[in-house]
Amino acid sequence: MTHFHRTQDLAETVSKQWNDERCMGRELILGSCPLEPLPERPVLERLLATCFYASLLREEDRPVRFRLILGEPQQFSPEAGPPAGVHRIIFSKPRPFHEQELRRLFPAADFHRSLIGVRLDTREGPMIWGLVHSGPRWVHEIHGGRHSFSPLRGSLVVCVTDPGRLTVRRGPATIASLSGAEISCPTTEVFDTKWFPQCFESTRAELWALHVAARERAGNAWAKLDPDIVRRIAQQVDRRVISTIRNSRHGGTLVFLPVGHAAAFAADNPYMTMRYQFAAEEPRNRFRTLIVKLMNALAEEFGPQASHGDRIGWNDYVSSRSDTLSMLEEGIMEVAHLVAGLAAMDGAVVLTNKYELLGCGAEIACELEKVPTVAKAFDAEATRTAQVAADGFGARHRSAYRLCHALHDVIAIVISQDRTVQFVKWNNDAVTYWDQVATSVLDI
Repeated sequence: MTHFHRTQDLAETVSKQWNDERCMGRELILGSCPLEPLPERPVLERLLATCFYASLLREEDRPVRFRLILGEPQQFSPEAGPPAGVHRIIFSKPRPFHEQELRRLFPAADFHRSLIGVRLDTREGPMIWGLVHSGPRWVHEIHGGRHSFSPLRGSLVVCVTDPGRLTVRRGPATIASLSGAEISCPTTEVFDTKWFPQCFESTRAELWALHVAARERAGNAWAKLDPDIVRRIAQQVDRRVISTIRNSRHGGTLVFLPVGHAAAFAADNPYMTMRYQFAAEEPRNRFRTLIVKLMNALAEEFGPQASHGDRIGWNDYVSSRSDTLSMLEEGIMEVAHLVAGLAAMDGAVVLTNKYELLGCGAEIACELEKVPTVAKAFDAEATRTAQVAADGFGARHRSAYRLCHALHDVIAIVISQDRTVQFVKWNNDAVTYWDQVATSVLDI
């Protein structure tokens, strides 16, 4: 298959998926930002092919990596800038859009902070009009964090991360990726499934009860929160842990046990041996402590200004400029980095489904029954699966399969050295895995 045919197929996939909300994989709230129309197919194919050829070049022995945004410069305010907006810089004369120009320009457009601005000229086709400095807040959409970034929503963004590797996004949502000859779409975003939040329902209920008790002690001084904020905060924690392990390139395994199993795993058991166990004191429960403190601080901050009956939710949390909330969020994310660091050693990091950190360096017993095949899920709820031979995966994956086969209420998250991510769980009478592809845009 030629390079041109690969980008033709990518353009076809993007065209099909552009208006399909089911294929977004993540919550996408456009708000007042309109969905920008795609260019006509020949123009889109040329745009993607040029980016593809640019990805194969090098500049002073550096690989060409950049983000590109398609849109008129007038859609960005000339007065705005990071962290909440973008700082546009327009060239006095537009530059031609070809791979050599992208090669020359990419060093000035740091991948994590800037984009190359491209518009469509009615006569010339795509033209480079300038740079769009976004700052790094857009990364929080992928790595976890409360700061949202709306200026790019609805726009076509092309990310070039490696030779022959392109990711096409609609603002913060990945539409499709091209890697070699393979095109993939993020249709298995595990965090937005029904089954994954259900596994942590008791945790959210406990955290909510602790917060409600604190609010009742405070009287009417605190605002009421939207209960869903517990899920949103926990999701950001999960994203940060996983992305940190991925970016470390050493891989790792996280095992989430039901609370009822915690005591059994502290002693001899037939399932795993935990080399390093943590003492049963508050630091082992730091996630829970900080999340409750954060909820309490949010309710206290918005208490004086909340209207009767209003519930403070995620958007209020995102928009807050409270130093107290920032400190608590930083504390939560540092615990996430701690967990990711523990995964660097051999063996799994073991937590309960209440985010209680039990230990690390856990070795899953080889004596557990081997699992010859596992079910690969092709959609978020595993309504479509196919049996795959387990021996095609590494030892880290096979041990997780054995554990989930032996204990049906365990969740394992396996991150490979090549930064692929699998969620593993017993589902519909089979060990099932989901490939998590939502963070692939930052594979650099």
